Amino acid sequence: MSAPAPTGVVVAIDGTSGSGKSSTSRGVATRLGLRFLDTGAMYRAMTWWMLRNDVPVDDPVAVAARCGEPEIVAGTDPFAPTITVDGADVAAAIRTPEVTGAVSAVSAVPEVRARLLVLQRAVIDGALENGGIVVEGRDIGSVVAPDAEVKVFLTAEAAARAARRTAEEGGSDVAATESSLRARDAIDSTRAASPLTKAEGAVHVDTTPYTLEEVVDLIVHMVEDAR
Repeated sequence: MSAPAPTGVVVAIDGTSGSGKSSTSRGVATRLGLRFLDTGAMYRAMTWWMLRNDVPVDDPVAVAARCGEPEIVAGTDPFAPTITVDGADVAAAIRTPEVTGAVSAVSAVPEVRARLLVLQRAVIDGALENGGIVVEGRDIGSVVAPDAEVKVFLTAEAAARAARRTAEEGGSDVAATESSLRARDAIDSTRAASPLTKAEGAVHVDTTPYTLEEVVDLIVHMVEDAR
């Protein structure tokens, strides 16, 4: 096992849906003894709250007006990450097809991104006192933590991403999953607020031909080299 990373390290892992960001980030955090933050879960939590409170998610004005209401707390233990909304555990609820279908629209609202950006930076600041943190999402290296010591941009071929995501969710329609992922990519890459993009200084890793452990090894070495 690798030695713990030094105090203050921030590892930013961005990438497309289904490229392996969450599994990779948790693996890197576990190996290096760092905290872990899934920012995507925070956007899903916001989306879940909007749906539960009958806010029309396709109305950015309505979403913006209420995005300051929910209390969203993301745990940073890589072995057992948690996400709560107003004190309720929503880890399972935010992974439903309904939330998945609405999260891009909610995530595109600038006020939502501004609200969660504040929360995300607070988590990062707190983790810096305890060795550091691996943060995964779509705008970490470009917006949330532009000064991160290590920045990685993960991608994978659409077919490979669809096969992985379908297997994770226990589904069987890979073609439909691939179509959904491509649509999500298009929305995330073209939104006005903090679009999905490879941050300046980020290392691009195409995970298609690699196992999860190989990708984790690669990023762990990047962090060790950055010390």
